[in-house]
Amino acid sequence: MTTKKWASYLLLAATIFLLVASAVRATSESFTVPAGQEETAVLNLVSGDHVQVSFTVTGGTNMLNFYITGPDGNVFQNFGNVGSIDYSFVCQQGGNFTLHFSNAASTQDELVSLDYEVDYYIFGMSQMLFLALVAIGICMVALAVFILTSKHP
Repeated sequence: MTTKKWASYLLLAATIFLLVASAVRATSESFTVPAGQEETAVLNLVSGDHVQVSFTVTGGTNMLNFYITGPDGNVFQNFGNVGSIDYSFVCQQGGNFTLHFSNAASTQDELVSLDYEVDYYIFGMSQMLFLALVAIGICMVALAVFILTSKHP
């Protein structure tokens, strides 16, 4: 096999890897919510996205008022005063969903460790699974072309 063919296969494999690796967006961050204030995190979602949000509050009273507003600005889900949460939902309407961490009633700063993950869906299946199936299909076609075009004894 020529070097040019190997380079082409390597480029194809790298492209497929990057597509599959970008199929899930996961974020972890820590931030301080000052006493008497509110911090927010915005998630830009499309309909059908599967979202998982979890966080833990430490310092001060270890509690914050947490709620999520939807693209229309209305409260999507209100959890009240919590010290930790693990919540999943499927986005029914695309747009910006805002996570609100309110420390308005406290006189002490709170540290938030936030993790969230967005899994995109295509044709009702996880984007990662969809891209893996596409990659497998491409590999099978490439193998069939290689077998059919190789010299037979």
